[in-house]
Amino acid sequence: MIHLRIRFIILCSCLLFWLNTGDVSANSIIATVGTDVTLRCKYDAVYYSTLPFCWGRGNIPNSGCANEVLKSDGTQVLSKVSERYALTGNLGLGEAFLTIRQVQESDSGIYGCRIDIPGWFNDQKHEFTLTVKPGRPFPIKVETREVRERTVTVRWTPPFDGGRPIRAYKVDLKYKYASWDTAKRTDVARAHLNQVTLVDLRPTKTYNLRMFAVNSVGMSEASNVLIFTTKEAAPEGPPINVKLQALSSDSIKVTWKPPGVELRNGVLRSYIVSYREYDLEAQQFKNWQQFSVTATSEEESAVLTNLKPSTQYNVHVQAKTNAGLGPVSTALFCTTLDEVKETTAATTLLSTAASTKLMQYTSLTNPVFQSHTPPAGTVSTSTVWEQSTLHSTSLKTVPPDPPVIVLKEVTDNTISLSWTPGFEGDSPITGFYLEYKAANASWDYTEAIIDFSSNETEVTIIEMYPSTYNIRMFATNSVGTSKPSNVLNITIEEKGQQNSSSTMSTITEASVFAENRGGAHTTGIIVPVVLVVLIGAIMIGWQLRREAVYDKGSEPLQEL
Repeated sequence: MIHLRIRFIILCSCLLFWLNTGDVSANSIIATVGTDVTLRCKYDAVYYSTLPFCWGRGNIPNSGCANEVLKSDGTQVLSKVSERYALTGNLGLGEAFLTIRQVQESDSGIYGCRIDIPGWFNDQKHEFTLTVKPGRPFPIKVETREVRERTVTVRWTPPFDGGRPIRAYKVDLKYKYASWDTAKRTDVARAHLNQVTLVDLRPTKTYNLRMFAVNSVGMSEASNVLIFTTKEAAPEGPPINVKLQALSSDSIKVTWKPPGVELRNGVLRSYIVSYREYDLEAQQFKNWQQFSVTATSEEESAVLTNLKPSTQYNVHVQAKTNAGLGPVSTALFCTTLDEVKETTAATTLLSTAASTKLMQYTSLTNPVFQSHTPPAGTVSTSTVWEQSTLHSTSLKTVPPDPPVIVLKEVTDNTISLSWTPGFEGDSPITGFYLEYKAANASWDYTEAIIDFSSNETEVTIIEMYPSTYNIRMFATNSVGTSKPSNVLNITIEEKGQQNSSSTMSTITEASVFAENRGGAHTTGIIVPVVLVVLIGAIMIGWQLRREAVYDKGSEPLQEL
């Protein structure tokens, strides 16, 4: 008898458990850190009209929602625990959609939706298992800070890291009309940086630049593309095919062609023609004189007039852009014709190598500009180049001491530097500037000058071409500029060709739609089933009781 009662109790308990927990749909969603995720729960609002519902974290209990995160009366939100939770469905259509903004790994877990349908044991319930995984960083927003003749400085704000720390950045640089397949890619391994300077660019060239962020999951999408054009620079090459021709006893014709196109570094505006007379008695050259010729074509000429008869002259030409003068052409020598009443025009052209007699009298040195009044008979508006010493009578002031520059790291073609300011002199330091050139070049033809504010003490430079370079710095204040700092000699090694594209795995956000496909008929089916089960249970209990009574009445017969 006791065993029969236990069976009956177990049967009723299972029935009640099924009524309370049955009809729960389960769905799984995988999302990426930083994205928005929508959990979709829906009921038939046309049949029931709007119904109250709730969302909670954890398995759905017998009533209400566990760890409730949002509650609604079916027309509006009554409460929610965070602004990150929002209803995004059409409540009039029964769309009780829960959207979680910018999910984190801590949002992973079970979420339950409960629709409060009138009647007993017929609430609509849906459970979702949300798994949030780390993803790639978000794209970078990069901007131009400064563009100069051969450098560009860009900066950016570190993007959302996708749930894993950013390890490095990648910089792609190409000419504007070239394919990204031809871009030169540079890795910036120092993830704390938000600014970098690219050097060794070509003047007056238009470039495209883009960046990527990298974490342990992968590489971000490309940033916005910067389009910038470097500024003009002084020409790198001298005029070519310079020729001299003596026209008379007092004139010489000079002809030349512009520097090569790749060496012009901008639009040629003019040429400076410089010449000087050789004094045979003093056995030395006199002061330089010069005049300007406007650049007009691919073959230029000028005539030196008011010269002395039978006199040798040294001539060279320089090209000029708005940024400055380029190097001088090869020095040539020419002698004016003799002063006679009737003579045949002759041309004398002496190269530097052939003019051994003149080389015994003087050595060619780089001249220094100084204002000078020309002697009678020479070309007007001239300037003389000669060695001079300036004597100042003003009160002596002290510029800053040079900074001490230190090489911190060289990684591939990325150079990291830092510096320590020296004594500031008679005025606070207002800034620093860095000069950068090839090791075999003169400081007169510095490839790059980069300015820094007074509170900056480090920089990361991206060098586009492997070679050996020299770097030095100066400090400035209102008094003047310091002497140059110590010079760093840095070698960028050639490395293997890098791939400019990467194959990345992508996690696609999943959104699961769960609804009661039985619609309004679910309740109509569940209630009759419950009644049938209850009646069946009662009949089974009555039958078992009859059998027990019969067994008890048979015991005396068994004893006989």
